[in-house]
Amino acid sequence: MRHPLVTSIPSSMTAIEISQPGGPDVLKPATIPTPAPGAGEVLIKVAAAGVNRPDVLQRMGAYPPPPGASEIPGLEIAGEVVALGEGVSLWKAGDKVCALVAGGGYAEYCSVHETNALPVPDGLSMAEAAGIPETFFTVWTNVFERGALKPGESLLVHGGSSGIGTTAIQIASQLGSTVYTTAGSADKCAACEALGAERAINYREQDFVDVLKQATGKKGVDVILDMVGGDYIQRNIKAAARDGRIVNIAYLNGSKAEVDFMMVMLKRLTLTGSTLRIRPTADKAAIASALRTTVWPLIEAGKVKPQLFKTFPLAQADKAHTLMETSAHIGKIVLEV
Repeated sequence: MRHPLVTSIPSSMTAIEISQPGGPDVLKPATIPTPAPGAGEVLIKVAAAGVNRPDVLQRMGAYPPPPGASEIPGLEIAGEVVALGEGVSLWKAGDKVCALVAGGGYAEYCSVHETNALPVPDGLSMAEAAGIPETFFTVWTNVFERGALKPGESLLVHGGSSGIGTTAIQIASQLGSTVYTTAGSADKCAACEALGAERAINYREQDFVDVLKQATGKKGVDVILDMVGGDYIQRNIKAAARDGRIVNIAYLNGSKAEVDFMMVMLKRLTLTGSTLRIRPTADKAAIASALRTTVWPLIEAGKVKPQLFKTFPLAQADKAHTLMETSAHIGKIVLEV
């Protein structure tokens, strides 16, 4: 298929394929056809792509892409618009954008619906911008929409040094909430507090339920963002305030637990959760619009910034995954194309 608007786009490109389910070594550079943008889509020449936990799960065979999405991993990118599909009106060739994609990010070119792209914020590099979409979309929809966090309320973020965690800490604190977090080392806790957390709890040394009981005068926290699961499910219920909201976005320690639901009833708690990748394009467009209105001004004012930990060349995606699996990073890991 001929690419509209631009004729210098190559017919093939380098992308990272998953040769078979397994460890980081199954990520292999391959030459595949360059995608063409469909109706309402833009083709982006990728400058950088974020690396996320769902990519690791997909590589292991545990998180297949939704129907119609690329089999190539990668959920967030930044780059330049180089071709427009039929009916595109929001972007033009040459625009610098970052975008949330359902797959295909680990590649030289990637197509995305025009409504799921946002302008690269002023003052950010392409690598930094590539670390925005997956984490910022996830935080916004789960903390501020499903969790309904309001100024003056408190938020507990588990995994505070992750890409999700560092994003949630910054946005929530900037929008007027008191943020608590858990992390696994003194350095990670210090990083979280430097980003705006009121208190970072080293979960290897302290029980976050006990610490938060003291820190909140026995009130508990209003919203909890959890990616751990397992025994944290019951402990979150204990740590939540009356009318609190607990939002799960992952289950690193498992999705099954023995839970006493009596406290859910007595505290009038809301337990919810979501995944982002399978949601309709229109849902993601609405999240993008909210981010542009509320969060983009904070980024451009320098009050919120994606925390870039390390970058790797695209061909070293395996090394990027190896690093992610160590959990040694604070913030985002990004592939540069």
